Amino acid sequence: MNGAETLVGTLLKGNVNVCFTNPGTSEMHFVAALDNYKKMRSILCLFEGCATGAADGYFRMKRTPASTLLHLGPGLANGLSNLHNAKKANSGIVNIVGEHALDHIKLNAPLTSDIEGIASPVSSWVKTSKSSKEIGLDAAEAIKVANKKPGEIATLILPGDTAWNEGSEIEEVILQNNSKKVPIDLIEKAIAEIQKANNPLLLVGGSALEENNLIKIALIAEKLGCELKTDWFNARLDKGAGRINSIRIPYVVDKAVEALKNFDTIITIGARQPVAFFAYPNKPGILTQDKTNFLELAGLSDDITSLINEFSDLANVTSNNPKTISEFNPPETPQGPINTTSLGMALGSLIPENAIIVDESVTTGREFFYQTSGSHPHTWLNNCGGSIGFGMPVAIGAAIACPNQKVISLEGDGSAMYTVQSLWTMARENLDIVILIFANQSYKILQGELKNVGVTNPGKSAIEMLSLKNPELDWVSISKGMGIDAVKVDNMEDLVKYFKHGIEENGPFLIEVII
Repeated sequence: MNGAETLVGTLLKGNVNVCFTNPGTSEMHFVAALDNYKKMRSILCLFEGCATGAADGYFRMKRTPASTLLHLGPGLANGLSNLHNAKKANSGIVNIVGEHALDHIKLNAPLTSDIEGIASPVSSWVKTSKSSKEIGLDAAEAIKVANKKPGEIATLILPGDTAWNEGSEIEEVILQNNSKKVPIDLIEKAIAEIQKANNPLLLVGGSALEENNLIKIALIAEKLGCELKTDWFNARLDKGAGRINSIRIPYVVDKAVEALKNFDTIITIGARQPVAFFAYPNKPGILTQDKTNFLELAGLSDDITSLINEFSDLANVTSNNPKTISEFNPPETPQGPINTTSLGMALGSLIPENAIIVDESVTTGREFFYQTSGSHPHTWLNNCGGSIGFGMPVAIGAAIACPNQKVISLEGDGSAMYTVQSLWTMARENLDIVILIFANQSYKILQGELKNVGVTNPGKSAIEMLSLKNPELDWVSISKGMGIDAVKVDNMEDLVKYFKHGIEENGPFLIEVII
């Protein structure tokens, strides 16, 4: 057994049985080892950002890490954007990066780079395995790190000779629960702060947004007379009929400041103090008032479920029926022209039960979240890191993790071009994904951002930098060229017709929506 075989065997022993790959020469022994381990599902991605994003989506839905396989420093660099997004979403990933054989590094060959330095900003743990005899132990440690609550990225660097030399035994992986229990006196303090406040707020995120936890938190908020909100961007939120109708802090700075201005006390559970996504001239970066009192009741690594149960008991919650539960009340199926309102209505009326929505609709979909509150119960995944090209790779991972749930990928046309190779992997794996491409033929969000930074009268050069015309993207041709059937629609009747078709059929299907 060589080092690569030890590595794959240890991954499987640690319940890491999916690998999103884009390998090169240094990783060939890992590729060859897959023939000896049929339980490892290896999925080829044609761009490293697709592999890292897929690993993010897999963890969000499965709650256990997948692995990646990337080629040296440049391959890792290609995957950094979606590793950044995954880190911000607190997704656990075993990120495996090939390296030159140890003796070859000193020759400064063309692909030689500082892989540890590249990996560090997006990883919680980075290690280069220096011996094939140590690879089993190193792999076990990487798996343990990736499984730490709420989820961490462990980057294991595999030199070529570590892979091809004689390995060690496959290591046992013993996971430890690192969740910390929140002290009772801190919960009592939070209750006291809420009771003495004039306008308190519970701000929640992370595992507090899971269906049962959020219902209990809503009951606590009602009992204590305070409001309940979430951040605009959440890694995962269960919503729809029978679930809490969550109110998000608005994305736009002015609206966010207005929404938060009257809260004098904010208790956070798995959330952080609200800040603006970007800095703007003459606008605040901190969205709350200077006088607002904050108390962090629980961080993401705390045992949030136990906290919520104890919080409920101490608050003397007796009701089981929160007022903020959404009833099944989908919008009417729209007709006529396509606009952001009619799109949200179509989505809200047609979402199937237990669907997974991956939202990178950007400006087109800012109201979709609320227009789907009365739809069938579903799960909503947001981009937590802001790096573009998140949606379709995350949809791949979600579909692999949950093959019996329909995945709907909401994509801006500009964003989709960053990781367009995702379509090929969807086709190859026959993943059950409906992709809606909102084709406004521009970087629409940046047109608004020009105004936000004070450019009120942009010239021809600035406007052209934000346009996707000349030539126009042809998403039907792009999709079919990648192996996925596709249609183009410019009215709601056709959109509804083909959206229903995509939902009813198994496998990937793309709809280019002309806006």
